[in-house]
Amino acid sequence: MQFVGYEYLRQRLSLSAFEQAWPAVVRPVTRITPLGDCLAVPAERAPGDDLLEHLQFALKHEGVDLAVLAEALPHVPAEALVLALRASPNGIYLRKLAFLYEAFVGELDHEPAVRSRVVPLFDPEHYVTGPSIRNGRWRIDFNGLGSLAYCATVRRTLEVNALLAEDVLVQARAFMEALPPGMLDRATQWAYLSETQSSFAIERESLSPDKQQRFMQLLYQAHEGRALDEAYLVTLQNSTVSNPFDMAAAFRHEQNYLHNGLPGALGVSYLPPPPRLCDELMQRLMEWANEPLDGAPSLVAAAVISFGFVFLHPFMDGNGRISRFLIHHRLCRAGQWKQGHLLPISVAMKRHEEEYLAALEAFSKPARQRWRVSWIDADHYDFEFVGSDTVYRYWDATPAVAFTLRMARAALEQDLMAETRYLACFDRVYRDIDQRFDIRGSDLAWLVMMCLSQDGRLSSNRRKQFRHQVPAEVLDAIEDAAREALYHSQEEDDWPTS
Repeated sequence: MQFVGYEYLRQRLSLSAFEQAWPAVVRPVTRITPLGDCLAVPAERAPGDDLLEHLQFALKHEGVDLAVLAEALPHVPAEALVLALRASPNGIYLRKLAFLYEAFVGELDHEPAVRSRVVPLFDPEHYVTGPSIRNGRWRIDFNGLGSLAYCATVRRTLEVNALLAEDVLVQARAFMEALPPGMLDRATQWAYLSETQSSFAIERESLSPDKQQRFMQLLYQAHEGRALDEAYLVTLQNSTVSNPFDMAAAFRHEQNYLHNGLPGALGVSYLPPPPRLCDELMQRLMEWANEPLDGAPSLVAAAVISFGFVFLHPFMDGNGRISRFLIHHRLCRAGQWKQGHLLPISVAMKRHEEEYLAALEAFSKPARQRWRVSWIDADHYDFEFVGSDTVYRYWDATPAVAFTLRMARAALEQDLMAETRYLACFDRVYRDIDQRFDIRGSDLAWLVMMCLSQDGRLSSNRRKQFRHQVPAEVLDAIEDAAREALYHSQEEDDWPTS
């Protein structure tokens, strides 16, 4: 198979950058054509052996892969790039390469003679972009999600574009603002509790009342919109763990790893960057997270910050819970919610754990291959990073963003709205039965909850349990009222509104 562009560069130069998901490959086609598994390139359009030709081809036809570019550009002789610029001073892709060369390698001995328009590094039609920072020397606007020292990319796939067009946050705000205050308060209390329980459940960690209270308090504090710094994240970490020996005083100074339960080196499923690199990249991530909030869509930024944090894994414990908290922190900091409002995204994540794992593994699996792991004994290993730091600096956040957008939609439609429907049904059934029969309130509440959870039916065991407290005719009435409430709750106009 004859590769061109990024995959050609990756293989020829033995780069650490991840294998291309859709590589450019020479195929018997008449024009450059996207296929299901590759970008098909006619033989006559394929570059030869010149690195600069492959770099220009890649930028033009495959987009911007900073991980490959950062590793490949040092292999390009500066003289070759300068000669090409002299021959074509206004070439868009040559200017982009020159801009990146000076960022990654060093300044070129060349005075640009650019007379054409300014162009963005990332084409907004194909990427979700951030605020633009102009480089006047090459007339290039850097508009990535981050900086040239740490940057995520989000491709505008059909799914991402469709999910962004739905604007789930606008829908969620409209829904919550339409609820009567009492209903909203109860739904919000449920959201905070369920978000806490689900975030711990994802980590397979038991949740004590103390842990639950502390994490719920953190979620409320997300509305303060504090800027991210090491001290604040340390405070968050200390609040999410209960063992004093696991509480951090700073970002980690040792290598940590994730384990999948298999013996020996096979059991190490992911290694985040070495401590020194982790510390640097955390600073870069926090700098971007603290920038003015007029860049990428809030949910995109939230996903990049959340997944970026967990991939860097700056603490020895508590990273997963903090990463999910950071979604809420970003949305609150961006002013998406009124005080106290919350979209229970972790509830949806828990229900879709396989998708969550797939989004994580899109990065963690290839990153693991850049490490040499030797098992010593017990839980002792020798870790050697044999890759380039570019794999952690420049990463494709598209799977993470698509997953987060899906979970936000699910949290609204399948969780928050469903809980509100349930509360409306509960109120209707409870009020109806309470007006008609004299039943102890605690018994009635319990029976209504059980009946609604079983699609309007009480099991024979439940009927036996209450046979000495509640007459059979009342149990029948509860079932009838529950079925009627559930039926009406499916109608669009049956929403409780203020």
